[in-house]
Amino acid sequence: MNVCDFFSSPIGLGHVTRDIAIVNNLEDISINFVTGSGAAQILKKLDYKIDDVYNPPSFIVENGMLNNQTKWLWSYFQYYKTCKKISEKIIKTNNSDLIISDEDFASLTVAQNLKIPNILITDVLETKFTKGIASFVERKMNKSMMKIIKKCDLVIIPEQGDNQDNIRRTGPIVRETNFSREELRKKFSFNKTTIIISIGGTNVGLFLIDKAIQSILKVNQDIEIVVISGPAVTKKFDNVKNLGFVDNLHELIFASDLIISLAGKSTIDEARAYGTPGIFIPIKNHFEQEDNAKAEGFVFEDINRLDKLILEKLEQKRNKINMKGTKLASEIIKKLIKEKSNS
Repeated sequence: MNVCDFFSSPIGLGHVTRDIAIVNNLEDISINFVTGSGAAQILKKLDYKIDDVYNPPSFIVENGMLNNQTKWLWSYFQYYKTCKKISEKIIKTNNSDLIISDEDFASLTVAQNLKIPNILITDVLETKFTKGIASFVERKMNKSMMKIIKKCDLVIIPEQGDNQDNIRRTGPIVRETNFSREELRKKFSFNKTTIIISIGGTNVGLFLIDKAIQSILKVNQDIEIVVISGPAVTKKFDNVKNLGFVDNLHELIFASDLIISLAGKSTIDEARAYGTPGIFIPIKNHFEQEDNAKAEGFVFEDINRLDKLILEKLEQKRNKINMKGTKLASEIIKKLIKEKSNS
């Protein structure tokens, strides 16, 4: 049996949820996850083998705006150096046949130095967090990142598009469910029009929960509000069903009539896959979330017109899209393993 160390970035929950989707399709491969924070909690809930060893830096967000990007970038660089030491120890101890990394570049660097086959899963090929003098440092980091990317055996990007060199574009990678929407609504006791508010794995989306609840109550319809606040928020909210931290957000999205969320790519992809209308508000100045939101027709300032957007989206027809990215990504990984085993 092939042994694989799967290093999943613990910054948010989107990385690990799509990684779970891939691993569910990798039979006869022994998978050991390496991550931390809320991502580790999800994996533990689902009984995966895991090293809970990463402690990522937190974004500094005030009133929905990302601040002190330069400070965060420096913290991330220190975090990267720590992760290199951790990942090297794990990779050598496990004697892994393959390293898969979902935006954990430290493990890729170690794998490449040890000449172990390695695969990167990523949404972005460069970061754009800083401006001014600090952007010079970020550009240097981006150049180093591109060198790592070019050395990967394969790079899987969960978007539509053409393949080139070592890059394979699979389309969105999402978790699957064996239940129908009607079965899920019964399972979750969703008897009314249901709106989910979700903010991912950190507490930076608290601003969105408060604003969304106010806006839904303002609409003044017979709506059930479900808040999925994640592992970093313990606060309970009034006039809503508090679900806290869940490991099956994709099923809840499918069962709901509308999701209001930060603009994380995995949540957007799961909403599109299950045909659930969504409102995706990005953290302001977070380039990746702003790009994701823009592709769906949203900007940060839309938070001030949530009531109108809610009414519009509740009238929108469901449009379930056939997503083949998960199976395709899994097949790409299995093919590489077979090739390396025969060489």
